[in-house]
Amino acid sequence: MGRFGQAQSYSEVQRPQQTLGTLLRIWFYLRRQKLSLILTALMVVGTVCLDLAGPILLGHVIDGHVVTRNLIGLPRILLLMLIVYVGSGTLNLLQSYVMAGAAQRTMRDLRADLFSKLLHLPLNFFDRRIHGELMSRLTSDVENINQVLSNCVTQIVSGSLSTIGVAIAMFFINPRLAAVSVVTISLLTILGNRWLAAKTRVRFRVQQAALGRLYGFMEETIGVQKVVKAYGQEKAFTTQFDVVNEDFRHAGIRAQSFSGLTGPMMNTIHNTAYAIVAGVGGLMAISGMTTVGVIAMFISYTRQFGRPMNEIAILYNLLQSAMAGAERVFEIIDENPEVDAEHVELLQKIRGDVIFDRVSFSYRQDVPVLKEVILHARPGQTIALIGPTGAGKTTIVNLLTRFYETDSGRIFVDGRDLREIPKVELRRQLGIVLQDTFLFSGTVRENIRYGRLDATDEEIVEAARLSNADSFIHLLPLGYDTLLTERGSNFSHGQRQMLAIARAILADPAILILDEATSSVDTRTEQHIQEAMHRLMDGRTSFVIAHRLSTIRGADQILVINHGEVTERGTHCELLAQKGFYWRLSSSQWKDAQQDEMAMVEEDCLV
Repeated sequence: MGRFGQAQSYSEVQRPQQTLGTLLRIWFYLRRQKLSLILTALMVVGTVCLDLAGPILLGHVIDGHVVTRNLIGLPRILLLMLIVYVGSGTLNLLQSYVMAGAAQRTMRDLRADLFSKLLHLPLNFFDRRIHGELMSRLTSDVENINQVLSNCVTQIVSGSLSTIGVAIAMFFINPRLAAVSVVTISLLTILGNRWLAAKTRVRFRVQQAALGRLYGFMEETIGVQKVVKAYGQEKAFTTQFDVVNEDFRHAGIRAQSFSGLTGPMMNTIHNTAYAIVAGVGGLMAISGMTTVGVIAMFISYTRQFGRPMNEIAILYNLLQSAMAGAERVFEIIDENPEVDAEHVELLQKIRGDVIFDRVSFSYRQDVPVLKEVILHARPGQTIALIGPTGAGKTTIVNLLTRFYETDSGRIFVDGRDLREIPKVELRRQLGIVLQDTFLFSGTVRENIRYGRLDATDEEIVEAARLSNADSFIHLLPLGYDTLLTERGSNFSHGQRQMLAIARAILADPAILILDEATSSVDTRTEQHIQEAMHRLMDGRTSFVIAHRLSTIRGADQILVINHGEVTERGTHCELLAQKGFYWRLSSSQWKDAQQDEMAMVEEDCLV
């Protein structure tokens, strides 16, 4: 099943964390809703008091009116009972509404913190994760917490208070019968739930991990539909999906089956308790130790005592699902974000003098990608990086942007160690145009303005004109207000590149990074993109990664990177004279029909 079969099983093998610590962290978010919590608490107390009053009134009706056949005052008591039960229902409805609002605001804050943390995590974090699995933490796991806060908190609190209140009332009325009822229900409930709790938590965590893998597979499959259709792999992906989906089904069955045992088990326990209370109460009534009204009152109280415990037991299983989700959410929040050095200074407008001083780097230990790279780009110079795929070209610019940190060696910008420059300040003065241009859903105008959010419409049009994008934008139905679909798929690759260049022009960077910006386009489009690139590069320090040597012949320095080392460096003509890798690559790109033109180029270099 490819990498999906291995799909980051770390979520399954991690042991559940302490429930108390997770609950305290959820409480840290929930306690911000103080007014709602206070109002809900008052309504819960009112509901419990009304629920306790109902059986007392019922017992009074039986002993004071039904048994004695006395109708005087009965309508008034019945009306009072109606008011009590209607009031209890109304308060229950209101507290659910208030608590749902508090839960939604709490989840808003939690989602905001989780999303903010994702934005501030280093790139190597995302290298280790499946994106869809992260999406499941933002959606499914957070929603599980929301369900508990919205539906469970008030029930747990009111159930606990009701259970305590009912127990006190029963012991006050008849201690012997109260002891029978309380001990029977409590003992059976504790024993039953202790057995279930040990098995449910782990299974819910496995279920959430399986759901994350399912999300990850679906998210990636949707993103590569062109590849799936181009190679006719619909059946293969369907088979892979069936395997992942079946894993989730099995995990769901295991989790929900144990969760589903709670209701039937608790009903059996409580029916047994009702029978015991009725039997003992009947014997006591026959012997004159109590009255029929008290027995009716106790049966009602026993139901009230058992119902909250039943609800709490069922909610406990829901709580296990929420705790599993909360642990996965807090696992992300606890990740170490990108950090700057303790003492950094704000960066003024830089000139673009860049030095790599014996820089080494590896994505994984013992697998070096760069080995003591040395380079010096003076302000305004163009540095071209060429070499085989995987040689380390893109890694060089990834270190310059501080997407990753060097293992050894140092990088200087205008004489300052890169680690002493705040990352946000540094990246504001960098312009990046990648091979795989990313455009956001929105209008053309919004995508260009992303380079500088305070830019005026006139500045946006001027940036588009300089990038040669203005000509095709005016042909669009809505011009600059034309909407782009996800990733700009309704535009050609060359059009997306020109929009990306316009975005970079608008940002007015001091250092420019162009990573295969003209690959995968036709010759005519390449000419338009190159014209735009030359305007963008004018006066800026530029790092250009390219396979097409025609785009870098005029570079001030060309570095040949191979196996993480700079094996050749110089201008186009100097490298041709060395008859090394660059010369062989240049010859292969100018062979056959263009041999004469290649000879002319070499002759020009000799002159």
